[in-house]
Amino acid sequence: MNQQVSNKHVIALWEPENAGFWQQSGKAIASRNLWISIPALLLGFAVWMVWSVVVVNLPNVGFQYSTNQLFWLTALPGLSGATLRIFYSFMVPIFGGRKWTAISTASLLIPALGIGFAVQDVNTSYPTMLVLALLCGFGGGNFASSMANISFFYPKAQKGTALGLNAGLGNLGVSVVQFVVPLVIAAGLFGVLGGAPQTWTKAGQAKQMWMQNAGFIWVPFILLTSVLAWLGMNDIASAKASFAEQAVIFKRKHNWLMCWLYTGTFGSFIGYSAAFPLLIKTQFPDVNPLDYAFLGPLVGALARVAGGVLADKAGGARVTLWTFVLMIAAVLGVMHFLPQSGDVLAQAAPNFWGFFAMFMLLFACTGVGNASTFRMIPMIFMMERQRAAAGKGAPAQQQAIIDANKEGAAVLGFTSAVAAYGAFFIPKSYGTSIALTGTADAALFCFIAFYASCIAITWWFYARREAEMPC
Repeated sequence: MNQQVSNKHVIALWEPENAGFWQQSGKAIASRNLWISIPALLLGFAVWMVWSVVVVNLPNVGFQYSTNQLFWLTALPGLSGATLRIFYSFMVPIFGGRKWTAISTASLLIPALGIGFAVQDVNTSYPTMLVLALLCGFGGGNFASSMANISFFYPKAQKGTALGLNAGLGNLGVSVVQFVVPLVIAAGLFGVLGGAPQTWTKAGQAKQMWMQNAGFIWVPFILLTSVLAWLGMNDIASAKASFAEQAVIFKRKHNWLMCWLYTGTFGSFIGYSAAFPLLIKTQFPDVNPLDYAFLGPLVGALARVAGGVLADKAGGARVTLWTFVLMIAAVLGVMHFLPQSGDVLAQAAPNFWGFFAMFMLLFACTGVGNASTFRMIPMIFMMERQRAAAGKGAPAQQQAIIDANKEGAAVLGFTSAVAAYGAFFIPKSYGTSIALTGTADAALFCFIAFYASCIAITWWFYARREAEMPC
């Protein structure tokens, strides 16, 4: 067999659809790259979503920001992360997965250190905080390149599981940050190097907090993971492609359809994750949001792992279709239990535990849908390219597989970029709805309408008996 790895980190021959190659060496190489990719992605999500926890505590230590300003700090990482994903989508075939993973992970040091220093001074300007929130988008951008990279390593039959593991365990970064930050800001972990504590006075009692640890805690892990990526991952020679070669996806109808569907799943997951703590705080002021908020992203992330396996077995389109049906039911449940809900869905009194249970169902559905839609994408583009090469001989069929993998990887990244705008629009939708009407109902009704459109698209193009691309 030809030498599989040349120049130490560059793989010259990569044929995951070849069963012999896969069993002999491909599976071990792919697994190593996957298990380094996962913690790198987890850190990306943690830095991306750190403001969802920081904003809840800023008023406690003396920052005088309005509710609307706090929602802006929560939403801006989503805006910048989604925009960066557009560019990150195409970086792996240009630079190589190993190099780009190491560089993009190391870039997380900038916002992590910046937040650590900024929150120590209550006189830090609001524009400075806005810039730091935008810089946290580096973490959001990493998802697009990470998923594109891992998609190259696995055969078609295992892409759903591999991408589900990468994204699902990577998504745990959202839950980790919402669980870890409340703990680390309560202790002086870094001694004199970490800076002095801030004082939080509540009900006449003073309490010390080290808000800077919300940023500093990630620094050693970012450094370690960046080194691991540089030393332990690989670049695939056959995955090289210029931006012009990848830009063909903008002519593909199914790229845009899958952008819409993935916005319904991942856009919902990341948007709900970003806004969940602040939504709890504004709607149920007697509840400490940080006691519960981390559970939503945790459920969604774990459900994504299970969803990848389920989609491989039952079919991505079928799982996606029923996921959107359940999401509509869950949103209706959330509306029922919210305070001051509309007449049709209102109950006598708000019920936090009913609200919480419906949101856990909603998070679980977004996780399953994240995996099932990402399982659909490689299948759709493989089918499309193989149909175009039918009857043109073995070389054309082999080239179709290469082209399909490149297009599928680019679409995975680009759809994740479009969907990531949910991290901006969902928090802002809540804020606008509450400001204009006094409740979150208007925003939630808009989400229901969007999910209904996703059901129609999934059924017509992918799930019905004579669908254009059954997958």
